[in-house]
Amino acid sequence: MVFVGGGLGSVARYGLSKALYHYSLNFPWATFCANAVGCFLIGMLLGGINETGTLTTHQKLLFITGFCGGLTTFSTFTFENFSFLSGGQLFYFFIYTLLSFGLCLGFVLLGQFIVKAL
Repeated sequence: MVFVGGGLGSVARYGLSKALYHYSLNFPWATFCANAVGCFLIGMLLGGINETGTLTTHQKLLFITGFCGGLTTFSTFTFENFSFLSGGQLFYFFIYTLLSFGLCLGFVLLGQFIVKAL
């Protein structure tokens, strides 16, 4: 389940990076969006599990560990921040770090809120 979900999540991340390539010249929008979408999905899935307990262990492995794990990427996020720091681009470093953390945390909370509201 982790293998299949991780493969699908990685393909989704690759597609997102291709779709956002032209917008990512000065800022890593593809990684930012992949992490935000992944956090939103994790929030919805975990919110659904906590509310209804409907996901099986296999489904959790497929969707949360596999797909969301393959879609989001902390290693790329860290490398891009390292590139900003080593290139002296402190503004982009701080904006990317703060927006990523704040928005992704917000999306986890939003996902859980939406599931609870349904």
